[in-house]
Amino acid sequence: MPKHRIVIDCDPGVDDAVAILLAFASPEIEVLGITTVAGNVPLEYTTRNALRICELAGRTDVPVFAGCRHAMFPTPPRTSSVHGDDGLGDVGILEPSRQKHPLHAVDFIVETILKNPGEITLCAIGPLTNVALALVKEPAIASKLKQIVFMGGAAFCPGNTTPAAEFNIWFDPHAGQIILNSGARLVMFGLDVTNKVIVTSDRVGVLQNGGSEIARQAASMMVNYGGKDPALHDPCVTAFLLDPSLFDGVHAKVEIDYASSLNRGRTVAAISERHRENAPANCYVVTTADDVKLFDLLNQRLLSL
Repeated sequence: MPKHRIVIDCDPGVDDAVAILLAFASPEIEVLGITTVAGNVPLEYTTRNALRICELAGRTDVPVFAGCRHAMFPTPPRTSSVHGDDGLGDVGILEPSRQKHPLHAVDFIVETILKNPGEITLCAIGPLTNVALALVKEPAIASKLKQIVFMGGAAFCPGNTTPAAEFNIWFDPHAGQIILNSGARLVMFGLDVTNKVIVTSDRVGVLQNGGSEIARQAASMMVNYGGKDPALHDPCVTAFLLDPSLFDGVHAKVEIDYASSLNRGRTVAAISERHRENAPANCYVVTTADDVKLFDLLNQRLLSL
């Protein structure tokens, strides 16, 4: 039996695609379903892209569930994406041969956790709207989850969407705070660590020159994406499940600013008891990564597809 049974909540997105492919390439992981949310591109694109990634990997057995089209409260408009017009770097990945599952993503998340208490890891690598609404709909799932491992935030560094905020948290800061208040076991991969995991021509060249068509497509996506944002954010979440020793971090009390305009989506992490005002830590904030070993793992697994 696989070590990890997961649901991937995502907004593909090139780095989302690589994170999904890494999960598919890893026998330690069973992907029960993929849920999509608006974020890098609108929901129609993220859902289609999730289906395209499954098609590329030959994993049409994995169901895809569309979720929320908008943040819980209005999000300021964005005019461009580092992921290209289609969200996957415009590299011509095949169109899907199937449709999304009719069940809403939030309902799938709730039902899956309730049916498998203590077993499910939610890998949340897009805005956190679906996950937050699942917790609102059925608060009991917080204690029935194994953990939520999410990519979002910038605890000890500047943001990438505004000076204060990382994109996923900026897009729906209210959702992020709901998760932080939920009592679920949380692991946070913010820009503090993901900005250290950099796509380079040498690292991508391994996939371009020695891999299958799947590996070459992944490399092409990363090349197009890396010219705009060289940090490979979302695969860190999958890699953490495969080898937690690649990472280190701190336990902290994390809160999100959702009331301010300029600081919308800012994540604040208090480490010491004094700064936490004796409140318990609610999140494990990952701060460092062995990026060399991480890319070795990524390339090894993707070359096996």
